[in-house]
Amino acid sequence: MIVLFTDFGLAGPYSGQVEAVLHQAAPGVPVVSLFADAPTGQPKPAAYLLAAYATWFPAGTVLVCVVDPGVGSARRALIVEADGRCYVGPDNGLFELVLRRSAAPRCREIIWRPPLLSASFHGRDLFAPVAARLARGELATALAAPVAPLRHADWPDDLPEIVYVDHYGNALTGLRGQALPKTAGLVAGGRAIGQAATFSAVRPGEAFWYVNSNGLIEIAVNGGRADRALGLGIGSEVSPAR
Repeated sequence: MIVLFTDFGLAGPYSGQVEAVLHQAAPGVPVVSLFADAPTGQPKPAAYLLAAYATWFPAGTVLVCVVDPGVGSARRALIVEADGRCYVGPDNGLFELVLRRSAAPRCREIIWRPPLLSASFHGRDLFAPVAARLARGELATALAAPVAPLRHADWPDDLPEIVYVDHYGNALTGLRGQALPKTAGLVAGGRAIGQAATFSAVRPGEAFWYVNSNGLIEIAVNGGRADRALGLGIGSEVSPAR
């Protein structure tokens, strides 16, 4: 299976061109679009999102991960092997939490190059072909050489910020469920909100936080949009209520 985690969006040609390369280069391998709307050009919040959602996929999955504001620069292209999965993408911090939470990750710089490589679309021209080769069974050692990736030791293990706002207006944080006691309140958008297990546990229109199905603390409003009700967006800070 090949999984796409990008900020390319669904409008325009970018996601479609990447999928076309994958289908041509790895025919018969399922391609799943996980996120096409990861935080645009922001590897840091995307890193927390990726680490939480990638664990849902089984060993053997290849993930094409492209949040790459430095495309065309000297930043390296990586293959990361962690917990049985392969991640392909830029060396810009996007894999920091995957590396940190994996027992024995291996990281390699991609040295293989296609005949044609644009300066501005490595998702299509480099990362997708490499992912397809890995999905077909080619070894990472044939495509890349061992390297020490760029690390971000100053990034916290759990990020007290909004990292994603979904279709319904629910606001996902970079905090894992264990980062906050279930009885604790949470301050978001200048308001203290309590915890609930499900939407049905609170009144219509009430804001609350809960641990979502992928283990992240998420802020929601029953029957409404938390982003609008609380003024939340990518980067909005959250904190325990005192």
